[in-house]
Amino acid sequence: MRYRVSFLIFVLVAVPSFAFGACSVANLTRCLDSACAININANPAARCQYCGSASAGEPTKSTAMKSISAGTSAKYNISDKDLKKAPTDPGERYVWATKICLTKVTGCTTDDVSENYDPLIEKSCTAAGISAQMANLSQKANKQKNQSECSTEISACVINNQHCLADYTKCESDADFDKYFSECALAATGCDSFTTEIRSKLIANRNNAIKMGDEILEKIVLAYQTARETKLKSTQLSCTNDAAHKQCVATVCNNNMPHKCDGKYNYEEGLATQLCEFYKIACSRLK
Repeated sequence: MRYRVSFLIFVLVAVPSFAFGACSVANLTRCLDSACAININANPAARCQYCGSASAGEPTKSTAMKSISAGTSAKYNISDKDLKKAPTDPGERYVWATKICLTKVTGCTTDDVSENYDPLIEKSCTAAGISAQMANLSQKANKQKNQSECSTEISACVINNQHCLADYTKCESDADFDKYFSECALAATGCDSFTTEIRSKLIANRNNAIKMGDEILEKIVLAYQTARETKLKSTQLSCTNDAAHKQCVATVCNNNMPHKCDGKYNYEEGLATQLCEFYKIACSRLK
């Protein structure tokens, strides 16, 4: 069984170290039982089989009682609809149920689960003929991956389009990053012992990506600013000694006047001068 190891990520990232209000152990137990203690009256080994260890065997099936919640308030129970999606592996089911119940029963933490519900599972495992302690059960059930596999899996999850994005633009705040990292770390089973180091690496990647993005933006702004200043200086230079206006007159004469503004046809040069008058107006505004 792997619930102690699997929930280390809750302690490190997802669940605060303090609770908002007192934890109702009764409601927490009721919620967990709705997923882990189905038919517990007829099958004392149910908690161990559903949320303890695969070594305890398959849970006993019965049509007499579909769930522990029968006849009781469903406020703190996991619904039958959600139970249909529950993992069949005992360790994964424990993790899945705890995550849901901590949202249903306010004020409780993973420590409350470990301190109050783990002993119930241990007793159930004893009833099933299994006396191994939780640590041993966790070690047997938890299939650990190596660090490289975990880093690849969690990193790919963090930067996908539903989470931070490759440039981390959706995770510039620590709160957003922690939220997505927590989701990805919980989904990556067998990676609990590497999550702290992987998180530090991804935080560094995020900070570097944001820094690079800011530097690129600064370079773009500087490039536009430089271009504007260069163009302004060029324009101001063209206004010196009426150079731009004279050049415009020469171009109009050469390209548009039949006689190229020959001295015999003064009216052509006068017409070109009028057509280029806008240069003088523009230059006067730049002064």
